[in-house]
Amino acid sequence: MVEDHPLFADALELTLEGGLGVREVRRATTLAQALAALDSGLEPDTIVLDLGLPDASGLDGLSRIRDAARDSFVVVVTSFDDPRLGAAAISSGANGIIHKSASRETLAAAIRRVWAGETVAPEAALARLAGGTEAAGLDAADADAARRLSSLTVQQARILDLVCHGMLNKQIAFELDIAETTVKAHISAILRKLGVQSRTQAVLAAQKVRFNELSLTDERRS
Repeated sequence: MVEDHPLFADALELTLEGGLGVREVRRATTLAQALAALDSGLEPDTIVLDLGLPDASGLDGLSRIRDAARDSFVVVVTSFDDPRLGAAAISSGANGIIHKSASRETLAAAIRRVWAGETVAPEAALARLAGGTEAAGLDAADADAARRLSSLTVQQARILDLVCHGMLNKQIAFELDIAETTVKAHISAILRKLGVQSRTQAVLAAQKVRFNELSLTDERRS
């Protein structure tokens, strides 16, 4: 599981072990930890993923997890109930999306349905999904931007996040304890991967993917 809230992580572990009989539950509290575990050869059957991780935003974390674990079931847990988010998460590769207010029994039942091959999401989200990408709150340009954003390395994603917060190269170098020339090299790579020409365009691309068009508040602030 990838969840940074200790109490909710404990509840998830109890559900997975007690309600579903999962023999081993591995925890990560950040996207970077989860990706490092996957890069080391970990091949989980199921990944339960919180969208509001401290080092991820919007669907960026989901896209990266899906790319790194193509054969795993991915179940998203969220405190939002906006059907646009649910539809977009399924479109981005989640096998299921479950509200954090769900009971342990409901969560266990939903994961069993995912294991049986079903796509699990609120009815309103599934209805939007059936209406296509436009109804789901996505268009072809958004989908392409999301794919480009998910191609960034963890370090590049961190640097882009700091750029989005208005930091200059010297400030980013101090924050990450790296050379300013390294920051410049990463930013050049970020611009190339995102297909943009300037820092401002990179920020706009990142903001668009991160659900600004859906008027959603970043979960990590909730």
